[in-house]
Amino acid sequence: MGRLARILKHRWLDEGDLARALDDAALGRIERRVAASEKRHSGEIRVCAEAGLPLSYLWRGASTRERALTMFGKLRVWDTEHNNGVLIYLLLAEHHIEIVADRALDRLVSAEQWQEVMAHMRAAFRQGEFEAGLNAAIDAVDALLARHFPLAPGQANPNELPDRPTLRGN
Repeated sequence: MGRLARILKHRWLDEGDLARALDDAALGRIERRVAASEKRHSGEIRVCAEAGLPLSYLWRGASTRERALTMFGKLRVWDTEHNNGVLIYLLLAEHHIEIVADRALDRLVSAEQWQEVMAHMRAAFRQGEFEAGLNAAIDAVDALLARHFPLAPGQANPNELPDRPTLRGN
């Protein structure tokens, strides 16, 4: 896809498109799923969905991965006590997803495992099932965090980051 076509595709979508893909009810269900997950492990899960990339990213041909890494920092996912935060990122304009895990978890999970999680999300997104795709990703990340960073009986996980998904339009 040429630069101009990509720019137009990303500028065409806005907050309304994002709200149709993930309405308030879906956001509430995702938020509750993240909160329930964080009762099983010491990790933190953030979900971020954007309608399109900012113009500065499009102009220089930046990748979705680059934007996800930026949002990982902006949303402070890296700033958790155990360095085991995970960002699940959706770029609506390209139906593209990325998962960015902080160093404590990333060193325990292979690239192939992350690719498998993202493959399930892509399949749901191709069918327009954005909530289902995000839920599948949350469940997969939850399983990885519970395996590698389980809570001891009676231990609580202080909520270090918001559970509600972050939505960003153009």
